[in-house]
Amino acid sequence: MAIDAQDTASNDAQAHDTPVAQRRIGDVVLDVQNISLSFGGVKALTDISFNVREHEIRAIIGPNGAGKSSMLNCINGVYRPQQGAITFRGKTFRHMNSRQVAEMGVARTFQNLALFKGMSVLDNIMTGRNLRMKSNLLLQALRIGPAEKEEIRNREFVERIIDFLEIQAHRKTPVGRLPYGLQKRVDLGRALAMEPKVLLLDEPMAGMNVEEKQDMCRFILDVNDEFGTTIVLIEHDMGVVMDISDRVVVLDYGKKIGDGTPDEVRRNPDVIKAYLGTSH
Repeated sequence: MAIDAQDTASNDAQAHDTPVAQRRIGDVVLDVQNISLSFGGVKALTDISFNVREHEIRAIIGPNGAGKSSMLNCINGVYRPQQGAITFRGKTFRHMNSRQVAEMGVARTFQNLALFKGMSVLDNIMTGRNLRMKSNLLLQALRIGPAEKEEIRNREFVERIIDFLEIQAHRKTPVGRLPYGLQKRVDLGRALAMEPKVLLLDEPMAGMNVEEKQDMCRFILDVNDEFGTTIVLIEHDMGVVMDISDRVVVLDYGKKIGDGTPDEVRRNPDVIKAYLGTSH
């Protein structure tokens, strides 16, 4: 996320004081190949394959229990699939841990918020900078020498994220005191603080009202459009999915039943039967 690049385009971007990267769909940046995952005798995922292209918004949809979150957990190293491999930016891996995935440029938000409720908005988002900090913990605690300069640079970066997400008024507020929709925004900010190449969003609009969903949609589109961040999105609101996604993959009982553009998925008989229903 090149936050300090020159602002070169739209009035909307100027209003957010953020840069604009011309959005174009590039080559495959993430390739999921024949992933199968089981817990004991229960199959969570069966032979799942799909890819994600650079700068696109790729949605994963399906009924509850379809394996969507399990798929994200395989991508970011929380789960280790029994079969298959994942290729990220040309390198193929069968097993990676979550730290390795993060160091390669993949960030993740979670369906259930995992924020530090007693810490301020600023400090919560600062935790997303940990991988970027070179000083050891002792120097960071004492704030001496290069550690102090490094912390200042990281705080300046986080302040720009806070401005972008329009939560300046809450920067010193403990996160636990914020409304749910703003907590979701802080969760997004913490992921953005990692400067990800690929951002995994697990139901970022779950539990939100209409206005909060509209705000979150705008931020997701801005992150993708202005920063050029590739996004993989799980979301149950089909209106949102069909409006903002470039391509959609559909899971049902751990199997892939559809893959294509929103229009192609909307017309897919298997998807209609399993998930969308005839009213769509």
